Amino acid sequence: MAKSNSWRAAAPLSSTVSRRHLVQGAAALGFAATAGGVGVRAALARAAAQETVIGPAAERLIFSSFNVDQAPLEIQQDNMDLYLFGLKAAGAEELVDAEGVRTIRAPASTLSMILNPAPAREGELNPFAIREIRQAVQYLVDREFIAGDIYGGRAVPMISHVSPLDYDELTVFETVRRSGIRFDPEFANSLIAEQMQSAGATLDNGSWAFGGRPVMLKIIVRVEDERREIGDLFRAALEGAGFQVQPVYQPFGPATQAVYASDPITFQWHAYTEGWSRSSPDRYDFGTINQMIAPWLGNMPGWLETGFWQYENEEIDRIGQQLYRGEFASKDERDDIYREMTSLGLGESVRLWLATALQSFPAREELENLNIDIVGGPKSALSLREASVAGSDEIRVGNLWVWTDRTIWNPVGGFGDAYSSDIYKNLVDAPIVNHPFSGLPIPFRATFETETAGPDGTLEVPEDALLWDAVAKTWSPVGAGVSAISKVTYDYSLYFQAPFHHGAQITPADLIYSIAQSWELAYDENRIQIETALGVTSRPFLETFRGFRLLEDNRLETYVDFWHFEPGYIASYATAGGLGTPWELLYAMDDVVFSERRGAYSDTAAARFSVPWLSLVTETDARLVIRTLRRLQGDGTFPEAIFNLNGRNLVTVDEANARYQASMDWFDQTNLLVISNGPFFLSRYDPPAQFAQVDAFRAEGYPFRPGDWEFGEPPVLSLSVEPPPPAQLGEAISVPVTVEGPGARSVRYALIDPSAADAEMAIVATGEATGEDGAFTIEIGADVTGALFPSIYQLFLLASSDQLARVAERVVDLPIGV
Repeated sequence: MAKSNSWRAAAPLSSTVSRRHLVQGAAALGFAATAGGVGVRAALARAAAQETVIGPAAERLIFSSFNVDQAPLEIQQDNMDLYLFGLKAAGAEELVDAEGVRTIRAPASTLSMILNPAPAREGELNPFAIREIRQAVQYLVDREFIAGDIYGGRAVPMISHVSPLDYDELTVFETVRRSGIRFDPEFANSLIAEQMQSAGATLDNGSWAFGGRPVMLKIIVRVEDERREIGDLFRAALEGAGFQVQPVYQPFGPATQAVYASDPITFQWHAYTEGWSRSSPDRYDFGTINQMIAPWLGNMPGWLETGFWQYENEEIDRIGQQLYRGEFASKDERDDIYREMTSLGLGESVRLWLATALQSFPAREELENLNIDIVGGPKSALSLREASVAGSDEIRVGNLWVWTDRTIWNPVGGFGDAYSSDIYKNLVDAPIVNHPFSGLPIPFRATFETETAGPDGTLEVPEDALLWDAVAKTWSPVGAGVSAISKVTYDYSLYFQAPFHHGAQITPADLIYSIAQSWELAYDENRIQIETALGVTSRPFLETFRGFRLLEDNRLETYVDFWHFEPGYIASYATAGGLGTPWELLYAMDDVVFSERRGAYSDTAAARFSVPWLSLVTETDARLVIRTLRRLQGDGTFPEAIFNLNGRNLVTVDEANARYQASMDWFDQTNLLVISNGPFFLSRYDPPAQFAQVDAFRAEGYPFRPGDWEFGEPPVLSLSVEPPPPAQLGEAISVPVTVEGPGARSVRYALIDPSAADAEMAIVATGEATGEDGAFTIEIGADVTGALFPSIYQLFLLASSDQLARVAERVVDLPIGV
């Protein structure tokens, strides 16, 4: 998911989600894959000649900017092969019968409205600082109009952070219904009036005033897509409630700068039309819910930046970290925690959810073997590595932007926009990813073995296991008597057999530096004062690690206090470091940020210390790093302590100098310092021209070939029901339901009384349908209908499959006693 248009990348749900992991994951881990069945399908799909090709199917990807209103015409005129920005409703309709073009639909973005809850200065009033007013605003939002009219039916209304199409809809459906949130402006206005009067405001000529001055609300409204209309709708609703509203219409860069880089108490904004780009499914979410609700992760107003006013909620943080760190004993307990946190988030109403956009991505018919993610559509990191265009060796990819003034390429605190992530995800291979259909973590470029004593027991941690000591600057043995809930042994052979893009062989040193860097960011007293949010948000995650052992055969043992009922989630969680960036580049950037103080990893640190927000595609920033690399080479300096593990030295001074030279040579060749390990490498990047080019990486040792990760399009899950005839009170009701789709399927139902005055009492019956092989029956007993009043009830149906991170929903009217 990503923050609006230059949509901002949402939680990387195949990885851990400290703030640092958020930016890394949104760029690199927002995708999924599976090992099961892929080889067979690939063999059938590829010609024998292709099996000898190392790397991706295409020779290059060309990224260019196209205005969203012009995109339908541009793709019909064959000026691009794929457009990665969702079309507006009119543009999608224009292509329905277009020759040579197909449209891929996916729930690839969600929309929210974030409210500023900071207290006003003395003598002023911020209505959104009052929780009850924020709750009332939920009733001002006409979500059905947004989905049906503004998006032309190409969106689904949503109330919580969970899309109604996501698997966790099964978890929160009843919680959301019991919240009572609906479109009811009259009710909202009465709640607002009560709270405004209690705060000392007066209603003068239909407008609220405080201390003799009008109460003015500033809304930052994005202009690139439907959020402009959403902003106008929200403005009208607030004006109808008696507020004066100042809309500020801005594109991505200025809008996100005003909101996410400012102290909320300066009131550069009161509300903002957010948008979140989604690129992969997550069957059992623990990242998105924390990202969107919990202050501890740094994505709530105040952003955990030093000196800013902070929105705080200890209870949400407590249960959010409990969910995040796997502190539950069963799936049922996990679901209970998830529901409780969702309910608390709705109660706080700092972030209001509006709709899931069913984005339309046009593609030329000549574009073949495109992997389609069940959530992200063609925006998965696996989508383009298998794709090719008949008769061409390149794929032309359009997007709204290639570069914006808030586009930052650094692997520690950058990649916060979807446009950089849409390119970078093709350059990097993650060790573990989420399956593009099931949403479960599975091995990608690392294999793993998981051993756990959880949820109730523990394993002994070997005495010679190590943890990085950021104070003593050394790897310290954990010693005797240390235990952990789980152990994961990773095999990184598929990395270590190949080079990075700049030609230097990937080694265990790259992994070990990445791990130590996380601890340095979180626990070094000087670094935490500079990059506060990056460090503080990592601590709850790092605190669960009990030790590491680097083995001789490309394997790493990780001991961690984390348990999950799905073992893949344990392995995904326990990846404390990565291999996406060479160690020498991370080391040089650390020196620029923390020693030389000439750059910063995050936007807020850059603003606070008046230094550049480090971006490796910006020549001036890259030259800062090059200068450091040159000095380190001249001094013969490298992080010896990090590379000394119980007397085992991973790097020599000659090897370090060779690495420095490799990165400097890469910059000389490309004028860029983006170096990674995946199927493509960045060869050209031209911000003024809105142009980027990535070329196929075909070095000896790269482990993947065309067809290795070919999935095609996700299976469809559909639900059909024949509405029963009207029933009498006290009469049993049977409703036959058919579910088509893969795997083991099931159906849950809830019988709702839409006329109930109390939302808590609106759900009159719930249960599971009986049946198998897709044929189910819902049985509502006579004891249930006998306790009802005559009315038209609503039967909500949710179908699911064990192979898909998706649900299908239907609503059926049931006349009972009428």
